[in-house]
Amino acid sequence: MSAFIVLGAQWGDEGKGKMTDYLAEEADVVVRFQGGNNAGHTVEVGDRQYKLHLIPSGILYDNKLNVIGNGVVVDPKALFEEIGYLEKEGVKVTPEKLIISDRAHLIMPYHRVLDILKEKARGKNDIGTTGKGIGPCYTDKFERCGIRVCDLLHEDVFEEKLRENIKMKNEYITKVLGGEALDAEEILVQYKQYAEKIGPFVKDTSVKVYDSIKEDKTVLFEGAQGMLLDIDHGTYPYVTSSNTTAGGVSNGIGVGPNMITNAVGITKAYTTRVGKGPFPTELENETGEWIRTKGHEYGVTTGRSRRCGWLDLVIVKSAVRVSGLTSLAVTKIDTLAGLDKLKVCVGYKFNGEIIDYFPASLEDLAKCEPVYEEFDGWDDSVADARSYDEIPENAKKYLERISEFTGTRISIVSVGPKRDQTMRVGEL
Repeated sequence: MSAFIVLGAQWGDEGKGKMTDYLAEEADVVVRFQGGNNAGHTVEVGDRQYKLHLIPSGILYDNKLNVIGNGVVVDPKALFEEIGYLEKEGVKVTPEKLIISDRAHLIMPYHRVLDILKEKARGKNDIGTTGKGIGPCYTDKFERCGIRVCDLLHEDVFEEKLRENIKMKNEYITKVLGGEALDAEEILVQYKQYAEKIGPFVKDTSVKVYDSIKEDKTVLFEGAQGMLLDIDHGTYPYVTSSNTTAGGVSNGIGVGPNMITNAVGITKAYTTRVGKGPFPTELENETGEWIRTKGHEYGVTTGRSRRCGWLDLVIVKSAVRVSGLTSLAVTKIDTLAGLDKLKVCVGYKFNGEIIDYFPASLEDLAKCEPVYEEFDGWDDSVADARSYDEIPENAKKYLERISEFTGTRISIVSVGPKRDQTMRVGEL
């Protein structure tokens, strides 16, 4: 195994940060390939907790190379705030440990302003963005007026592109959205400082990752968000602005798909999502609130409470298909401990038929009624398990059904937030 992917098999918040940290121990290189600082990964090491947004989770190790690929949109302000936070926590962040693609697009101040104003203008039809400028930055990327990291390192090029963009953006911000114009001179001064700081970290990351794989180093690709937030395969329009599936890796870093050997999908033992959008198994009752409280289901980036529901295996099976998942890592089975009975969705009743896939149309999805199987629960002793044999029998039956329904082996089981509450039970 020389290159493998860790990605979310639900709507994000599945525990990818913890799993990346856990698997990074056997990796040489950890790579982010999409998204931006709208992501939130929480990693617990001993009695310390780290909250990461943009920097790969492998940064907590001293001997790993961490890569921010070209598919990521980079907010320099957020980047250096996160570096400052990590260094205060005793984590070194140097150009020897972190490199950033020269092809990555920059989030500019007007992207954040546009994100907030456009969301406000949508009113009741808002999407529920984080307001970090992610969507507007990707929009500029595909409109071919974006500013890349390599532009930032050429002062004249950056200034020309910035002034041209500011002129157009200010027209839209002031005359259409009713906001205040931004000052190009102020941004120029600010981003010149960023250019000096970011320069030592900038590399052609495609070459570095390609060479690492060819040298038989182990490369871990770390996804952000989850499969159902993918711009193409998610619950559109309630999605993120990038490809969160395995297919996003090749474009997001610049290596061929034939170089990737495994793809691990992370799924909680139940289902959550943040913000608006469909959620067939949502529990808007005491059980849903119990899961939210016990599982500490609040967003790392936004702080918003997560909607909670029963495990939806239709979603996970869709992730297996779309991303070619070779195994699953199941997290937070400890959260469900204490429930007498649990339910798992194994299909949707739609137009008189039972289907096991996720419809594209939200109107069709609204007509889908979950088909459940019921399981006996388990107790809190599950959190003390350090091998699969020590997991309660009812929890094992639950896990075995996940594997059986999705047709995918389970490689990792997590029974708590800490590193030592994670166990390998099979091959990736």
